[in-house]
Amino acid sequence: MPRVIKGGLATGGRIVEDSWHEVADEAGLLAVPRTLDVLVPLALWRGAQAQLLAREGRLGVRLGAADDGGELAPFLERLALVAVEFPVFSDGRGFSTARLLRERYGYRGELRAVGDVLRDQIYYMLRCGFDAFALRADKDPEEALAAYHDFSESYQAAVDQPVPLYRRRLQGPALAEPNP
Repeated sequence: MPRVIKGGLATGGRIVEDSWHEVADEAGLLAVPRTLDVLVPLALWRGAQAQLLAREGRLGVRLGAADDGGELAPFLERLALVAVEFPVFSDGRGFSTARLLRERYGYRGELRAVGDVLRDQIYYMLRCGFDAFALRADKDPEEALAAYHDFSESYQAAVDQPVPLYRRRLQGPALAEPNP
């Protein structure tokens, strides 16, 4: 079973076994028991919404780099997982998708970076709202956990800390703590 890193900056990360079953098409969906958690691509979500929403297990949708996360906005409360694909490490569209899902659409479930995810990107992904990471198969999750401690402070406002450092310092300790 694959392993993923879960947890935000405030809680720290941990490596866990991935319980989600990735399904690529309707035939694959029929092969997975209704009680298990499934992660489906947006195209399958579009074609089998009623069938997916009727399942007993948790539901997740995988967004490609060019997919519009806003399409899921009316259903975000029903989704336990949204996975955002990074087809290559240099494709930054997933960072924007994560911020939109968290800030504009108010998504509170698991937001997972998948695909070409590297240790060097994890801290910045955390700041954009990701709280789970499926690394490339050739990367060590134990080593990637160190990314949670790359920086002790951030100057800019972000999803994990909406108040910039200069305002936190001006307004005292009440604003110094990041959002949970």
